[in-house]
Amino acid sequence: MPPGITTLAAETPSLSAANTGFMLICSALVMLMTPALAFFYGGMVRVKSTLNMLMMSFISLGIVTVLWVLYGFSLAFGTDAGSVVGWSADYVGLSGIGVTELWDGYTIPVYVFAVFQLMFAVITPALISGALADRVKFTAWALFITLWATVVYFPVAHWVWGTGGWLFEMGVIDFAGGTAVHINAGAAALGVILVIGRRVGFKKDPMRPHSLPLVMLGAGLLWFGWFGFNAGSWLGNDDGVGAVMFVNTQVATGAAMLAWLGYEKLRHGSFTTLGAASGAVSGLVAITPAGGSCSPLGAIAIGAIAGLLCAMSVGLKYRFGYDDSLDVIGVHLVGGITGSLLVGLFATGGVQSDAKGLFYGGGLEQLGKQAVGVFSVLAYSLVVSALLALAVDRLMGMRVDEDDEVAGIDQVEHAETAYDFSGAGGGAAPRKAVPAPVTINKKVDA
Repeated sequence: MPPGITTLAAETPSLSAANTGFMLICSALVMLMTPALAFFYGGMVRVKSTLNMLMMSFISLGIVTVLWVLYGFSLAFGTDAGSVVGWSADYVGLSGIGVTELWDGYTIPVYVFAVFQLMFAVITPALISGALADRVKFTAWALFITLWATVVYFPVAHWVWGTGGWLFEMGVIDFAGGTAVHINAGAAALGVILVIGRRVGFKKDPMRPHSLPLVMLGAGLLWFGWFGFNAGSWLGNDDGVGAVMFVNTQVATGAAMLAWLGYEKLRHGSFTTLGAASGAVSGLVAITPAGGSCSPLGAIAIGAIAGLLCAMSVGLKYRFGYDDSLDVIGVHLVGGITGSLLVGLFATGGVQSDAKGLFYGGGLEQLGKQAVGVFSVLAYSLVVSALLALAVDRLMGMRVDEDDEVAGIDQVEHAETAYDFSGAGGGAAPRKAVPAPVTINKKVDA
């Protein structure tokens, strides 16, 4: 330090009403993404599975919320224990947190950070459900996500985002969940379907989406909610980083949709609504880990690459015989891997951190870190998820009976159907009864 220059202690952060309000809005946007996912998935299945698909997402809002309050927040963001999990007694039941107590180093209350991260914890197991459409018992699914959130999601969230977590300390960049959310869920989906097997009629019977408008509605709501998911992950709005992430989210999503549609036109001869929706989601997935470290031009490249790779990947299930019903692996696993690794190429060193990718003079160092994060989360989630599915299957059976699957899982599991056209409200107005003609018997002469 040159003589005559003194340093002042860093100012203690104070609660910011603007950042607090911004983060509460972002939390609400992320919450909206789970019902949006339910619509997206619900439209992609056959009519007889619609309600079950909706419920597999909605039940996560109940189960994971309670787990998060009881112990999930403590496991994910408590004081580090061995770089693999956290624990803080004050966070158990959220009972030892002051109303105005701030999240360390930020200007938002701990409660606000906790509820924002809760919404990530809710949607991650819901993502898995798309791979298991048509064939899983609802009670088995509820038990599985209880175990999965506890053993997989909460620890992995600590690895990636918790102070002291081993991937966090290594310098792996995951702005909003490429590893902790999308790779985690995609690998889990693969692990579970390897245990429970394929749907009845896979590769034989047509299994087309029953409502493409519902798919588009879900995709649009996901796109909308994703701005809170991504821009909110900077936990404030003071330095412009969140604004860059907002822009990159829009840019990458548009590029991915165009890339998917272009591939689809060349490969199959048509631009489909399902391709547009899936392409948009692939871009949202890929930019999630990378958008805080790249420029808008980099976001275009990341989105286009992800859209192309994901479009090429969704058909692999037919080649290799794994029944990923709604392309969770093809979109979320492949998209998450793509976006996470491309940080190592497109990080500019001038947005969220000074880490630079290969294309900006940073060499291969950051790419190596990203690869460690990607494949460690993938391997852990794949293996543990398969073991959990095997345990649940042995305990209570994960699949419905074959006859029930063929008849329709909605009636079996929920005693309801998504659409009822049998009542008077089915469209046509009821007509007045017409009296039967009266026959008069007359005597006929012989």
